[in-house]
Amino acid sequence: MVIKVGDKLPAATFKTNSTDGPVDLSTNDLFAGKTVVLFAVPGAFTPTCHLNHLPGFIDNADAINAKGVDTIAVVSVNDAFVMAAWSRDTRADNKILFLADGSADFTKAIGLELDASAFGMGIRSKRYSMIVKDGVLSSLNIEEAPGEATISSAENILSQL
Repeated sequence: MVIKVGDKLPAATFKTNSTDGPVDLSTNDLFAGKTVVLFAVPGAFTPTCHLNHLPGFIDNADAINAKGVDTIAVVSVNDAFVMAAWSRDTRADNKILFLADGSADFTKAIGLELDASAFGMGIRSKRYSMIVKDGVLSSLNIEEAPGEATISSAENILSQL
């Protein structure tokens, strides 16, 4: 079942990188008492994700934060090392928090998994963006096609804040 506006996000643990390597970050630590914009991509470095979706959030990070957002984060069903490399490659680590959901535990818990096996990618995340206030979903934008990044875009999120 897909999560809906008004639902509390389920407990899960992401991996993110520190100077000492991958570390755990719980949904409670990420969302409790904060306003967070979270967007998901089917895969780091994939064309739409790398060339379209992520750059919009990098370019609009200051405007999003100015609307009272504490954290902008991107999540993908990739490992923490891939997400760290993507962060370094895009030079977005000071604006965007990169989260690895390596086994798709969070993605499955919110009902937004995508079977990309036909493309050799296995289970991934649908492309979406959301606004979360103190752990509760207040806005959700799910793309119908994985190659689209319009309703889940930074510009659309900005208009919802």
